[in-house]
Amino acid sequence: MWQDRIQPGTLRHSLNDIRTQTHTKPRLCPHAEKPQGRIRQLSLENKSCWLEIHTEDTMDKETWSYEESPRSAMPDELSHPKFSDWKFKLFRVKSMEKAPLPNETQVEKENKHEMAMEMVGSPGSVMKLCFGGKSKENVESTQGRVDLKLQEIDTHMNLLKNMCRLCGCARHKAKGPSHEVQGALEDSSRFALRRMGCKLGTWPEVILKVFKVDVTTDMETIHPSLFCHRCWTAAIRGGGFCSFTRMRIPDWKPHTSHCNLCFSKKSSLKREGRKRIKPLKGAHNPPKRIKRDSSESSGANRVRRQTPENPGGKDWHLQRAQWAKTITECQRDHLSTMLIHNEVPADMQCAFTCQVCDHLLSDPVQSPCRHLFCRVCIIKYSRALGPNCPTCHQHLNPSQLIKPPKFFLATLSNLPLICPREECTDLVKLESFREHCLNHYLEKDSTPTEKVLSGYLPVNKGGRPRQHLLSLTRRAQKHRLRDLKNQVKAFAEKEEGGDVKSVCLTLFLLALRAGNEHKQADELEAMMQGRGFGLHPAVCLAIRVNTFLSCSQYHKMYRTVKATSGRQIFQPLHTLRTAEKELLPGFHQFEWQPALKNVSSSWDVGIIDGLSGWTASIDDVPADTIARRFRYDVALVSALKDLEEDIMDGLRERDLDDSVCTSGFTVVVKESCDGMGDVSEKHGSGPPVPEKAVRFSFTIMSISIRLEGEDDGITIFQEQKPNSELSCRPLCLMFVDESDHETLTAILGPVVAERKAMMESRLIISVGGLLRSFRFFFRGTGYDEKMVREMEGLEASGSAYICTLCDSTRAEASQNMVLHTITRSHDENLERYEIWRTNPFSESVEELRDRVKGVSAKPFMETQPTLDALHCDIGNATEFYKIFQDEIGEVYQKANPSREERRRWRSTLDKQLRKTLKLKPIMRMNGNYARRLMTTEAVEAVCELVPSEERREALKKLMNLYLQMKPVWRSTCPSRDCPDQLCQYSYNSQQFADLLSTMFKYRYDGKITNYLHKTLAHVPEIVERDGSIGAWASEGNESGNKLFRRFRKMNARQSKTFELEDVLKHHWLYTSKYLQKFMEAHKNSAKAMQATFNPEETPEEVDKALDVPDF
Repeated sequence: MWQDRIQPGTLRHSLNDIRTQTHTKPRLCPHAEKPQGRIRQLSLENKSCWLEIHTEDTMDKETWSYEESPRSAMPDELSHPKFSDWKFKLFRVKSMEKAPLPNETQVEKENKHEMAMEMVGSPGSVMKLCFGGKSKENVESTQGRVDLKLQEIDTHMNLLKNMCRLCGCARHKAKGPSHEVQGALEDSSRFALRRMGCKLGTWPEVILKVFKVDVTTDMETIHPSLFCHRCWTAAIRGGGFCSFTRMRIPDWKPHTSHCNLCFSKKSSLKREGRKRIKPLKGAHNPPKRIKRDSSESSGANRVRRQTPENPGGKDWHLQRAQWAKTITECQRDHLSTMLIHNEVPADMQCAFTCQVCDHLLSDPVQSPCRHLFCRVCIIKYSRALGPNCPTCHQHLNPSQLIKPPKFFLATLSNLPLICPREECTDLVKLESFREHCLNHYLEKDSTPTEKVLSGYLPVNKGGRPRQHLLSLTRRAQKHRLRDLKNQVKAFAEKEEGGDVKSVCLTLFLLALRAGNEHKQADELEAMMQGRGFGLHPAVCLAIRVNTFLSCSQYHKMYRTVKATSGRQIFQPLHTLRTAEKELLPGFHQFEWQPALKNVSSSWDVGIIDGLSGWTASIDDVPADTIARRFRYDVALVSALKDLEEDIMDGLRERDLDDSVCTSGFTVVVKESCDGMGDVSEKHGSGPPVPEKAVRFSFTIMSISIRLEGEDDGITIFQEQKPNSELSCRPLCLMFVDESDHETLTAILGPVVAERKAMMESRLIISVGGLLRSFRFFFRGTGYDEKMVREMEGLEASGSAYICTLCDSTRAEASQNMVLHTITRSHDENLERYEIWRTNPFSESVEELRDRVKGVSAKPFMETQPTLDALHCDIGNATEFYKIFQDEIGEVYQKANPSREERRRWRSTLDKQLRKTLKLKPIMRMNGNYARRLMTTEAVEAVCELVPSEERREALKKLMNLYLQMKPVWRSTCPSRDCPDQLCQYSYNSQQFADLLSTMFKYRYDGKITNYLHKTLAHVPEIVERDGSIGAWASEGNESGNKLFRRFRKMNARQSKTFELEDVLKHHWLYTSKYLQKFMEAHKNSAKAMQATFNPEETPEEVDKALDVPDF
């Protein structure tokens, strides 16, 4: 027989099932037909439990799985340790064993294990357990009735199955699967939480962590067993640690006769009225509105407000006085008008009376509508009844209150008042009234001074010694200082308009000054004035941008400095993000008159998608590029606001008043666009886009104003460094190849449209506190040869039509190198494109090509016909590099040298330059190499390898002429910087051309390079028209290429889209004049930071010990 060692009252039913299973054909052990032994261990706390059975013969250990038992299908509540205590209250059942029904036979009673097996068919059904293992339908058919209480519980539990345990909403409203509250985490949920650092394994642990709800003690009859997918999403988003969604967890209660779940309230069709709010105790209640008598006017049903003019309001003045007293509560502080002497005229008394409290004016202020009030009274009145004047009901902002005129204040201070003491008959001026009353009070008071002062000293009534204020807890500190707090609060309400913080800080400041602690006092005073003792947020932002610090690097520096010095020198990241919003486009308001065509009038527009203007059809392939840009007009407004201080300084320097600046300002903008080459990186993901980038940028070159009656404008701002990367502001960044004409046209199309619309309108923005108008002139000059040909629709640079300024062919340019003029323009290129597209004269290809002069595509952006100084210098240096090779190999004596010979000559030239000038050989000519190659020293080094003396002299003369011509097109103002070279340019260019056509005829017989042609033929004409070539070059845009790569490494992110936005944002901040001025003013911020680290060292020791980096 089995020996039962378990408590008989708790698991009797389970053991009966186990005995029944073992005495029948055993599933317990297939090897032992009659298992006799004793139970060694039984664990029913988990569903995976086991039994050790020791037989008398073999003592073999066998294992029994709990999943195979009927107990595994029962609800978890039945295994609860307190189930025997509360099961009677819920189900009205005395025990777990089924009570026999009246008509039940003995056979049914003996087959308990069969009923238990039926219970397995519906796991978790408490109703079935209560009916002895039978369903409700079987009981109703046998007995005809069921306990109504059990029916209500069954209905209640069925409703609970459809509810969410956490949010209390119906689960079918939340789209997605439901999840068990007491279950383990699914694989997908566990993996998602693991990625966010959560190592919990069950839902009760996650719910307790995220929603702060303990669900381990939930009961099936009270709490739902599932939660919806919406709550699952909130738990996953919080990473298993917190919830970012505000959620109110319902309070689940047992079923009652008034259960809100079973007997929900139906919506009534009766309109609910608004509940009347009970008036506050002691507050003034305005009088009710009354209906006028029908005999007074025809509008009998109209409701009139009681006013002094309205007969219904007879006690209006008394009510208004009571109302003002209730609001201001100034009866104890302000003097009554009854103290004014009778000789003062009544009109003057009204002038010295506050319009709110009807007392004498105390700290008087004047409103824009010229009414006088006490400062405290009007502030309290505005807070209570709204910002309106109590007299004329006009809008009144408390910030618009000003001091009355000085003569009025002098008259008020000399106003004669009657002393309130009966024995005194003196007339006292208002300014000395308080001192006069204080003298009466001191004469009347007979209390010794020591006794009065003793009330302010701390009293020790015995017990433990009195502790210092700083050693107390916060609650004890509040208790000890409660009287002082009330006094300070009353003083602040009376004198400072309720500003308790300023009063306390001022008291602390005075205490520090009195204790000669001036260093701490200076820091506190700086903090009170808004300056603080740390760096300005703009300085921190400039340091971060100019040193290319990422967010994590800056935050690490911020924490290190704060922990080392104990002071917050650098500002946190959120302060920097607030500061950069004011510098980025989309912060300042503006207006265009007339409004821009096809451009939105909204001004708060930040970074937008560069493909927003892409006009695609159904058959088009999606664009395989990423582009981000600012809207052109919004970016110009931000640039002008950045130059606001320079504009106002220019007006002051030229003594220009606002009255003469009526015609508006004229702004000249230089546009630049160039490819950045290969910008591929190892990080990032996204669509497969080309790893070549293009940047479109602009520079504000000058701002001028034309006075009335004068033809010439006055320049008030001139960009001093037009070719610096600090003045070239980025407008559009795109991952695209600059030779992809279609994609480039589609991306820059909206920019062209905005530019065209702005040229026909005027910008209205606030500069210097006044609205001013600006007109814009755009000049597209910052393009190299390749980009100009792309935008103007010309053939490639290897075409027979060599120049983008004139119609000359390569042969014509080589025969006549100097005498040419500028003939091309954007409008003419458009007309030639139409001829090329339509072929109106039915000509052949060669004839049509000769007619349109090399135009083969539609021009989409207007460029200024000019010469790019930077690329001209690079192109000419490339040509001289080839001339040096030919002279070393004496090509003038040889015809058609082989490729091996040319390689040998190039190697010899590279070795000589590296030996003498330390110039390393490069694959492609760049600006730095070109500047060092085009020098006299380089020619001297090359001449050592040229055998002929005549050729050496020709090379030196050629370089000398070039060096005399170069400053003319490289200078930003040639008439000021190199006037002699400018006058001799035509002569030098002619000498240069003659030398090419004679001594170097072997190379320039019927051919010439593009930039040599422009240098010799078009430079004087361009300088005469524009005044300069170097100022309009693309050098600033080219210098920004290295910035793009630095900012891309600084803002390395997984998505190239967000990465491009960060690069565009930080590049714009890098060019901000506002941040540059802060950097100039705080050059020694690193030295100040080091002094903070080591305050004991002297400045001389710090300078010797540190090599301070320049931010």
